[in-house]
Formats: sequence, structure tokens, C-alpha cells
Amino acid sequence: MKTMEEILTAEGVRKTFGGLVALDDVNINVKKGLITMLIGPNGSGKTTLINCVAGFYKPDRGKVWFDGKEITRWPPHKVYEAGIVRTFQIPQPFQKLTILENLLAAYRGNPGESFLKALFRKAWVGEEEKAVEMALKLLTLLNLDHMWNRPATHLSGGQMKLVEAGRAIMSGAKMLLMDEPASGIYPKLAHEVFSHLTEMKKKLGVTFLIVEHRLQLVLPYVDYVYAMSTGRIISEGNPKRVLSDPAVVDSYLGG
Repeated sequence: MKTMEEILTAEGVRKTFGGLVALDDVNINVKKGLITMLIGPNGSGKTTLINCVAGFYKPDRGKVWFDGKEITRWPPHKVYEAGIVRTFQIPQPFQKLTILENLLAAYRGNPGESFLKALFRKAWVGEEEKAVEMALKLLTLLNLDHMWNRPATHLSGGQMKLVEAGRAIMSGAKMLLMDEPASGIYPKLAHEVFSHLTEMKKKLGVTFLIVEHRLQLVLPYVDYVYAMSTGRIISEGNPKRVLSDPAVVDSYLGG
């Protein structure tokens, strides 16, 4: 079971696809307010694991806890409502909306979205102002405030990934599951993205579980690492220790 320091625990998670064992009794404990990374060669089970956590896949056995609740086999929308938001390699902002509107679209609980309450301005205007203020503060934190009224089509690849992170926070996310956030962007932009994610961790207390292949770019920003191979966790700990583990070195050379 999870301790008070842990926000996510996966215990004995197994997932098969026909005769392929994608996850073989995986155990992880993600600490609250840290950036934790999953590494391993292609086909090691990293993405399958986060898909099991996010509810896109149902584990064959094992259990998952998040923030004190067992969420094993919950559907994706329920996992999302609990505070886990999954992002993907290719960001998909609302292209015709401005950057500010993209964040506001993710805000939950606005009474103005109610058919009846929308008719009464006093019932929703205060919440609307609160949402806009929150979004503008996030854009400032992400260094996108100068672009608040530009269409999402004006964003670079790295900026799109930051907007996705901002939308997740607007939705009430406590934890982000990110699949290769450094993929497809220049090293300088990748460093900027992870610098902003680190600021989100420090200032907002957000927890990150990240799958990433560009290790040398990302490791300076990571607090804890799990290494996977053939569906199993083969090493864990601080980045330097894990990367020097002979089992990890062998898995990459063999993968």
C-alpha cells in the first residue's frame, strides 16, 4: 500500500496482449511533488504502464492506487476526474482558439456552462473571472503570457507541449503522465520545456511521471528514475545510480 509521501502506487501490475507479456508484475511508488521518469529500450513496457495507470488499458492483475484511492480498472474519464492527466507525444491544442482560450476550455466547474445558470450573469461571472486570472498566471509561469491572444497555430512544438501542461493544471490535475515531452523539438527548446515543468513542480506542487528517450537532455531535471526492460522494473533510484547500473546498460545495448 502507499505511504503518505506517495501519490501513485502500482503493485504487481501485469498486462498481456495475446501471448506477449507487456508488463510482468510491475511495482512502482511515485512520490508526491517530484519528477519521476520511466526509461528503457523500445518495447520495454513504459507506455503500456502509463496507459494502465490512466485507464486506457485494464491490467490483467495487480492494483493501482492514486492519492489514497484504489483506481485499478477505472475508465479514463474517472481517472481524469481524480486528478491524473495523460499527455501524448503529439500535442493537439484547439487550433482555432487562442492560447488563453485553450486553457479556459479545460477549466472545470464553471456554472456558466450550466443551461439554466448561464441565463443569470451573477451566477457565473465571478467564477469566469477566477478562471481567467488562473489561466493568465499559468501563462506567465510558462512564459507564454505575451502570446495569450494568438491562435494556437502560432505555437512552436515546445510551446504546444507547455500549453498541454497548462491545460492539465486548469483541469485540476494533481499528476501529469507525459509521453516523451522532449520528442520532436530542438535541444534548447527541450531544456526550456523541462525548466518550466520544474517550475510547475516547485510552485504548484504538481507530480510528473514521464516516459522519455532523450536521457541526456532530461535527466538534469529528474528526481527519480525507474528503468524497465521486457516488461519488468530492473533498476530504480537517482538518475546517476540507475544509468550506471550494469543491468540498465545491458538492456540498452541489447535493445
